[in-house]
Amino acid sequence: MSNADVPIWEKYTLTIEEASKYFRIGENKLRKLAEENPTAGWIFLNGNRIQIKRKQFEKIIDTLDAI
Repeated sequence: MSNADVPIWEKYTLTIEEASKYFRIGENKLRKLAEENPTAGWIFLNGNRIQIKRKQFEKIIDTLDAI
C-alpha cells in the first residue's frame, strides 16, 4: 500500500494541502496559524515543510468556536 492509498483520516500527519481539505480551513489560514505558533504540539516540520499532526489538531479544533 502506497502513501497515496492511505485514507486521509488514518494518516498521522497531513500536509497543509491535505489538512485544508480535511478540516475545511483555507491553506493560507493554516500556514499562518502554523507560522505564528512554531512550537505548537500540532506542528511537525519535515525540513522546511509544515506537517499538521492530525489528531492533535483535531483536539485543538474541538475546543474552538471560531478560527
